[in-house]
Amino acid sequence: MTRLLETQGLTAHYGDFQALFGIDMTIDAGETVAIIGSNGAGKSTFLRALTGLRPTAGQSVQFDGQSIAGLPAYRIHKLGLAMVPEGRRLFPSLTVEENLLIGAAGGRKGPWSLKSIYDLFPDLVAKKHNPGTALSGGQQQMVAIGRALMSNPKLVLCDEISLGLAPKIIKDIYQAVPQIRANGTSVLVVEQDVGQALAVATRVYCFMEGRVSLTGTPASLTRSQIAQAYFGLTEEAH
Repeated sequence: MTRLLETQGLTAHYGDFQALFGIDMTIDAGETVAIIGSNGAGKSTFLRALTGLRPTAGQSVQFDGQSIAGLPAYRIHKLGLAMVPEGRRLFPSLTVEENLLIGAAGGRKGPWSLKSIYDLFPDLVAKKHNPGTALSGGQQQMVAIGRALMSNPKLVLCDEISLGLAPKIIKDIYQAVPQIRANGTSVLVVEQDVGQALAVATRVYCFMEGRVSLTGTPASLTRSQIAQAYFGLTEEAH
């Protein structure tokens, strides 16, 4: 498989506070990789570092065969790396369709268009002229994912897309992941819901206190290993 993303020894700081300690990660084209971990484990900071929202100058971050360390966010986005941010962050003054079209502003060519987004999320068709924030939480999340896909990324980063949603809605949203991959877009999911992450991912990384505490395929990881890596405790200690 073609290597799409690789970090070696990635660190990140907020002032004097170090949030990431030497993160090594790879994502190949066509993969769905999940990052699991508790609040404060460094998951969202890692995504921010990948997208240029946290400083990475002088570090090893390779995307699609070139170094993106130190590049500004807009340049990284144009190279084909898009993020679905935690909390969705739709533009309340714009309609659903206008929010989607903003994602296409970079002009990258690819399989994603308004038609393919509406095919992926048919619930949005009847809502396309509604304000983006006048939807249910699940529908807003669909818009946020669609907006990221409209940039025709090679890799889409999804930050806590299940947060605050009902289980049925989470299932509906995650059912779109295989189709996203089938259209040629790799997926990196940050998720606190371990079961959902294991169900959708080809490989999993667990973060704890800014470090990779476990990695493997869902089939190769035991509940005890995940409990140890997630909480720093053995399963029997819960």
